[in-house]
Amino acid sequence: MNNLVLLIGNDINNISGGQSWKDLLQDIIAFCHAGDCIDLDEKKPFPLLYEEIFLTASKREKIREKDLKSFIAIKTAEIKGNEIHQAIRALKPAHILTTNYEFTLEGSIPLENTSLIKEKFYSIFRRYKMHDIHYWHIHGDCLNPMSINLGFEHYGGQLQLMRNYVVSGTFYTSKDVPKASLLRRIHARQVHYHSWIDLFFTHDIHIFGLSLDFVETDLWWLLTYRARQKFHHKNVPVNHDIYYYIPEEYLAASKFKLDLLAANDVTIVSLPGKDKLAYYKAILEHISKFK
Repeated sequence: MNNLVLLIGNDINNISGGQSWKDLLQDIIAFCHAGDCIDLDEKKPFPLLYEEIFLTASKREKIREKDLKSFIAIKTAEIKGNEIHQAIRALKPAHILTTNYEFTLEGSIPLENTSLIKEKFYSIFRRYKMHDIHYWHIHGDCLNPMSINLGFEHYGGQLQLMRNYVVSGTFYTSKDVPKASLLRRIHARQVHYHSWIDLFFTHDIHIFGLSLDFVETDLWWLLTYRARQKFHHKNVPVNHDIYYYIPEEYLAASKFKLDLLAANDVTIVSLPGKDKLAYYKAILEHISKFK
């Protein structure tokens, strides 16, 4: 049985060309009529920059966030797939986690939402299934624009629900959602993969195409909490590995981040990255050996 679990970010989309993330940011500013007052200083963390853009537009234009996120959903849905998306599907992993909002990884818009519950805003259980692969859109998806996770407030709400799910237990009204925390369920050997979060404590995970900037507070918290369980609290067994793939040309400039990942029990795998297409093919070849 193939138990591969992949966590994939937006960089694989850059092979397709077309609209970049910077292009999308400019489109968002133009849509909000905020170009005359937004300073795109690189020192601004993106979730807070998003809040600046939205709040400025909200004060001046009375724009609704629903309209803004619907616009973003339309723009990201225009991203085209490429041969790396196809190669990932051909690998036939059991689970694909992604921070991407569009469905290029699936290859088409999924017809079946297999989430434990239907979430409007946050993405603890957001799952689709196609061709025996479970796709978890952990930062929202284009079919549900308000679920698209961009702003600081949204990250805060997501993290709150994640910590409840892992540590203290949930408060959902649905009877299908387990009330006991993930830690308690691991102790009781009752883990049924209701959420993508379960996989971080039960499976090897291969992370690529994801910069893992520090603004990804939800993922950094999860990595940190998992490492604390393994080395400090030791309340539950943590016996699986996490691999982070990075172009070898970025090793020196990214040392500060790689040091932090290593402290959080993440194994760094570097491969030649000057040719982006060849780089991702090499990653998939490396991962295929874990099948």
